[in-house]
Amino acid sequence: MNAKTTSPIADISGTADLICFSHLRWGFVFQRPQHLMSRFARHRRVFFFEEPVYESTCAQPEMRLRVCEKTGVNVATPCLPENFDRKQSVQTVARMVRQVLRDKKIEEYVAWYYTPMALDISKNLKPQAIVYDCMDELSLFQNAPPELGLNEQKLFSMCDLVFTGGVSLFEAKCRQHKHVYAFPSSVDCDHFAQARMLKEAADDQNDIPRPRLGYAGVIDERIDMKLIGELAERRPDWQIVMIGPVVKIDPATLPTNPNIHWLGMKDYASLPRYLGGWDVALMPFALNDSTRFISPTKTPEYLAAGLPVVSTPIRDVERQYGELGLVHIARNTNEFLKAVDQALTYEMGFKWRGRVDAFLRTLSWDRTWSAMNKLIEDSIEARRAAEIEKTVAKPAVMTAGQNEAAPF
Repeated sequence: MNAKTTSPIADISGTADLICFSHLRWGFVFQRPQHLMSRFARHRRVFFFEEPVYESTCAQPEMRLRVCEKTGVNVATPCLPENFDRKQSVQTVARMVRQVLRDKKIEEYVAWYYTPMALDISKNLKPQAIVYDCMDELSLFQNAPPELGLNEQKLFSMCDLVFTGGVSLFEAKCRQHKHVYAFPSSVDCDHFAQARMLKEAADDQNDIPRPRLGYAGVIDERIDMKLIGELAERRPDWQIVMIGPVVKIDPATLPTNPNIHWLGMKDYASLPRYLGGWDVALMPFALNDSTRFISPTKTPEYLAAGLPVVSTPIRDVERQYGELGLVHIARNTNEFLKAVDQALTYEMGFKWRGRVDAFLRTLSWDRTWSAMNKLIEDSIEARRAAEIEKTVAKPAVMTAGQNEAAPF
């Protein structure tokens, strides 16, 4: 097994390292894991372990290490031969993870899990604290591993802290652990507020007529394709812009109306240029098992961009934004059409924008990171105190002549 390093490992001393196990790849859509790990990397070394990739050209297993130059996060990707079965993969990746810890002198560290499936490759680790950041109910996603639920229960029994990506998830998990904290999706307001001032649309969007309705995010089983198709068919003058990677669904199932524009995945830095050229932002989520507990990051991002938002009745969106009048909630196609018509017809006034901005001031990834970091440091101290208490409470070693039968 080789550890191939393509860039120097970031070196930040003075505090415990953080090793993160994620089902999402670092180079995928920039969302919760990337926001949080980037901020942790400002204060401690962060090693982000991805799930394995299987390649026909990979003759021997190797751990590919690289540092993200923008954030300082160290990304570790196991590369395995295509013919490896699950047992071989787990054993091999577990050895490679331990090797990285030895090679990089990762001795005091926090273990952070986005997927309970990573327990299989991290059983023998001895972190100072264990965090489970439950950003989705993964067991309800398409093609979820059957053992995921059991692994999650094991993780609950081991971890010090559980963070949830929304209030609905908190309500579902709060009885399974004594330290569960809700941290709904936050936002980098300064980044998305650029959309309010941009005059030129992105190149591949510039020639699309207006009005433009847009969605930016992962396109998978959570998106209501029937709704998208019906909106396009019933309002052929509307142009629907869909940005993001298509995953876990057949691209052939996407609606092909001429006024729907599938522009593919865009990097995080360019998103304000796209949002700045929209008239209304869409959240056309299907109501199914995979969306029951979601708290979409895009909700505050759209609002920070200054856009009116129309969403299906996702529970966390309806409770956090809809009831405050910040987002239009539409329960069917007719309501969606009416809400978009209203957003296009009536200029969103200063009063609405003022309420939006006041709400957004309560959200910040920096604030979320700070609260999480405080809880982690407190957990580390609590563990240390418990270890000291155990040591002090141990009985003295018996000396010769003592009654060996005496109770402790």
